[in-house]
Amino acid sequence: MRLLDRYLFRELLTPLAFCLGGLVILGTCFSLFAELGELQERKLHLLEVAEYSLAILPGFLVLVLPITLLLAVLYALTHHTRHHELTAMRAAGISLWRLCLPYFVTGLLASAGVFALNEYIVPRSVNWAEHIKSRYVHKPGDVESKNTFNNFGFSNAREHRSWFISEYRLRPPEMLKVQVNSALPDGSLRRFYADRAIRTNGSWTFFNVSAYAQADSAAPLVPSFQTNVLAMPELNETPRQIQSEIKISSYQNLRRSRSADIPLSDIAAYLRLHPTLSHADASWLFTKYYGRLATPWTCLIVVLIAIPFGAASGRRNLFLGVAGSLFICFAYFVLQQISIAFGSGGHLTPWLAAWLPNLVFGATGLVLMARVR
Repeated sequence: MRLLDRYLFRELLTPLAFCLGGLVILGTCFSLFAELGELQERKLHLLEVAEYSLAILPGFLVLVLPITLLLAVLYALTHHTRHHELTAMRAAGISLWRLCLPYFVTGLLASAGVFALNEYIVPRSVNWAEHIKSRYVHKPGDVESKNTFNNFGFSNAREHRSWFISEYRLRPPEMLKVQVNSALPDGSLRRFYADRAIRTNGSWTFFNVSAYAQADSAAPLVPSFQTNVLAMPELNETPRQIQSEIKISSYQNLRRSRSADIPLSDIAAYLRLHPTLSHADASWLFTKYYGRLATPWTCLIVVLIAIPFGAASGRRNLFLGVAGSLFICFAYFVLQQISIAFGSGGHLTPWLAAWLPNLVFGATGLVLMARVR
């Protein structure tokens, strides 16, 4: 079967490469034309526009890879069917499931690729694209202006600790005018103020510190000590967790409905600091989390949808099969957005909201494959 598998892979990867290349070129040109006015305002040169096109490419690949895989599988199977190759293979005793193994492997690899792009490459490429756009002309909201956050506060519910920061700088991690409140196991409270804090050797170091203690929340503040420099390794909040807090807070304010806009690492870091959330925040955040896990499997789902339409025997209109599979995929993406919206609003269990489209259309694809003769 190795020879047959190589043949099926080759016949699939060729249209996949052509479809992917064509959609990437078309989408990149469309995106550049849509942003042409802004790029001119930013005073970017030709090479920098090319660099910007390269920076936005990973995010575009995530969007078009399922569609290109669908078209490639349809084309490859329809080509084999029209030339009676599938009929000959199945007459030789090879089952449809075994014949489609190369397509399933390709779908799994594409799913892994989408996951890797979403988690590791797309967040960096988005920052890279923003840096390119703000290279000469700066506007409010650019990445450089996002390096500093004023009057920022966050809490570590797990450690019963809250921070209030007058100014926080992401790169390098630095705080100005810091207040840290800690609740101790015996019910007493500890509070200290510092003019500045930096991250060194894996811990926070504070400068010009004034510390106070309270027997309880109603008791007056009692001065404890003052010092010029104080290293506190017991404060285990990392810059990555603080940055995740900033990102999640900004997304909470916007309440975006997309499932793939917050990396899993940022969500996990936020959940470590906030083990108890309100129902609304938990529904929204866990829907994002499970949606992030479910989205890459779209590539495998479109393979399951495409195989019954491409492998069906008999005389039929090629465009009818393509149109039918595209309609099912369109319905899949519509259901995905509706399900995510219901999950984010707390009307549906988060894991079910994220996985429902995959479960419904995956089962539909399996049923249609079982009915192929």
